[in-house]
Amino acid sequence: MLRRFYDWTMGLAENRHAGSALFAVSFIESSFFPIPPDVMLIPMVLAQRAKAWFYAAIATVGSVIGGFFGYAIGFFLFEQVAKPLLSFYGYLDKFATFASQYNDYGAWIVLFAGITPFPYKVITIASGATALNLAIFGLASVVARGLRFYVVAALLYWFGPPIRAFIEERLGLVLTVFLVLLFGGFLAIRFFV
Repeated sequence: MLRRFYDWTMGLAENRHAGSALFAVSFIESSFFPIPPDVMLIPMVLAQRAKAWFYAAIATVGSVIGGFFGYAIGFFLFEQVAKPLLSFYGYLDKFATFASQYNDYGAWIVLFAGITPFPYKVITIASGATALNLAIFGLASVVARGLRFYVVAALLYWFGPPIRAFIEERLGLVLTVFLVLLFGGFLAIRFFV
């Protein structure tokens, strides 16, 4: 099954809808979807290294726009939507303390979460719920998400063939490491924030 998903994603990179699919995943990941766009970005860049910068731009734009959607969820729909989402991620109990200090360090928090495996959707919703300055949120999101996706694209562009061979030979290990990092991000929410 894992091999089929990898092969499907590699085939998608050559499809005319590849950019649209990457944009959609990047958008929804920034507001509510738990799987990061790297799951699509990495195989797509490996399949077509010449489009690395194009794919990084699509992921960045989709993620930032999705981040504004997450911000809107927090700002306009905190009680109806954001509160249950924050509760789902185990963050609701600590939210009151977090909200009081959030705006003091909001730009740094958005920057940190946008680059790391920390679930970015939590930060986008929290930014809206605490009414973080929209310009600060937008600028930090563009810098963080752009840095994250362009660094991934650059590494894959310059070191693509050996990385592709490594991934294809050790697909199970790569998935395990990815899931550990993803799970670690959720644990960071629960225990450290």
